[in-house]
Amino acid sequence: MPEHVDRQDLQRIYSNRFKDKIEYRLRVWRVLISYFSRWIPASAAVLDLGAGYCEFINSVRSGSKYAMDLNPDIRKRAAPGVEVLEQNCSEVWSLPSEALDVVFTSNFLEHLPNKDAVRRTLLEVYRCLKPGGRFIAMGPNIKYVPGEYWDFFDHYVPLTELSLAEGLANCGFGIEQQVFSENSSWLSAPSRLEYFGRLRRNLTLQVIFVVQARMEIGN
Repeated sequence: MPEHVDRQDLQRIYSNRFKDKIEYRLRVWRVLISYFSRWIPASAAVLDLGAGYCEFINSVRSGSKYAMDLNPDIRKRAAPGVEVLEQNCSEVWSLPSEALDVVFTSNFLEHLPNKDAVRRTLLEVYRCLKPGGRFIAMGPNIKYVPGEYWDFFDHYVPLTELSLAEGLANCGFGIEQQVFSENSSWLSAPSRLEYFGRLRRNLTLQVIFVVQARMEIGN
């Protein structure tokens, strides 16, 4: 998030944006978690970066759970057992090095103020992941929605699966997988296709990227 943003402003913008979509979002996240869980061991220490309403971190099966966001509402949304880190993600995280197995983020990096803030955030992800740890990022792909991308007042950084993958590689990550359209194999299960077919008006699910990177063992 931009450093100058007042935290109460974050509360207002997301409360207004999602006030009538809470149940809808929970249904969406049940489908997404069923997919992403294959890369998250049940014993893993997981951080949800830009956790928002905590739909992911509250529901995913894992060991230690962390939720990071600047929106003060995160403390109301995080379930018992989730450790909240209410801080700017582009500054040094309140975690020791090599503390995490997985960092997950969804529809968040585009909200940072510039590419340097993205880079500093990715470097903190790298620092806090254990060797062999995994970073999973999902978000809207400006390559396919160049106009709609800017329909959100707090979108600042344009990203594609390739630009994010390059940024991750520059920070030391090895790229495992890139997915960038609703026709890709990760949506091949008939139940997911049917479900996502009913969500075509949701920009973040209609044309997305998913980039999965891993911290190399021995780096």
